[in-house]
Amino acid sequence: MDKVAIVILNWNGVKMLTRFLPTVLDYSRNEAVVYVADNASTDNSVEVLKKHFPEVRLVQLDKNWGFAEGYNKAFEQIEAEYYVLLNSDVEVTHHWLTPLIEFMDNRPDVAACQPKLLSESDHDAFEYAGACGGFVDRYGYPFCRGRVFDTVENDDGQYDYAAEVLWATGACMMVRAADYKAAGGFDARFFAHNEEIDLCWRLRLMGRKIFCIPDSAVYHIGGGTLPKNNPMKTYLNFRNNLTMLYKNLSDGELHHVMRVRAVLDYVAALQALLSGRTGDFKAILRGRRAFKQWLPDYREVRRSVQSMRKVDSVTGIYRCSILWQYYAKGHKKFSQID
Repeated sequence: MDKVAIVILNWNGVKMLTRFLPTVLDYSRNEAVVYVADNASTDNSVEVLKKHFPEVRLVQLDKNWGFAEGYNKAFEQIEAEYYVLLNSDVEVTHHWLTPLIEFMDNRPDVAACQPKLLSESDHDAFEYAGACGGFVDRYGYPFCRGRVFDTVENDDGQYDYAAEVLWATGACMMVRAADYKAAGGFDARFFAHNEEIDLCWRLRLMGRKIFCIPDSAVYHIGGGTLPKNNPMKTYLNFRNNLTMLYKNLSDGELHHVMRVRAVLDYVAALQALLSGRTGDFKAILRGRRAFKQWLPDYREVRRSVQSMRKVDSVTGIYRCSILWQYYAKGHKKFSQID
């Protein structure tokens, strides 16, 4: 069994693999085994891997399972103490793994952690997808140390300390294999988006902890699969976020939060329509409709998740509304949030 398995999920990403995989191999060689799990790519990814990167262990999946189930399927074939989920568009740095491994080895109560995620195009700025560790507000809106909605901070060392968070980014996450399996892995029906927040939330309910370790830093391009303003991304985010709330919220909060979210979602849809973003308008409505359609299937899932609950409150869920903080109070930075 491997101590650490770095697993890069790939779908038609030969350009990213060619660009970033050599550095992953060079800077991880003595600490981890590198795998590429290929989601039935139709470009020449597999041929390039076999020819130019023979030291990489290749896991070939039979179709494009998406991010969530793609990793589930890959991990079924990989035995390791720690899995490192690594996007193909991430540039790693010297000794990036060491702080993560040392922290996990010394903290058996921690299920997962992430490094500091910086922008590949601007090494002095955080990257949107995870920055320096993630949180949500009481209505399910995610934000990070270093990124609140579209405001991304420069990295001036203001978050250079290990911090307990709600979720670690799926762009670069180290997770204890035993915890990943105990929590049931990613929700396969999500396909992509919000799956890592959902997984980390379930781990937190089980009494496990999630940390950001900024002694390790990597650089992420981001948006490689779906552009930020793509209606499909909007659809997946709304559908999956609502599902995540339904699964993980306590009985005492569920009905209130879901009622408020319905209002907020329709306001967001109207704002998109008035702004001329008809694709996003339709995507939000489709996302809510899809959530309602599969809600009966998730009632048993919710019961299962709640049965694993070992804590009443979860660190990393802010009791405020981040929408109110950001738009009404003008609190654009993480450090300003009440």
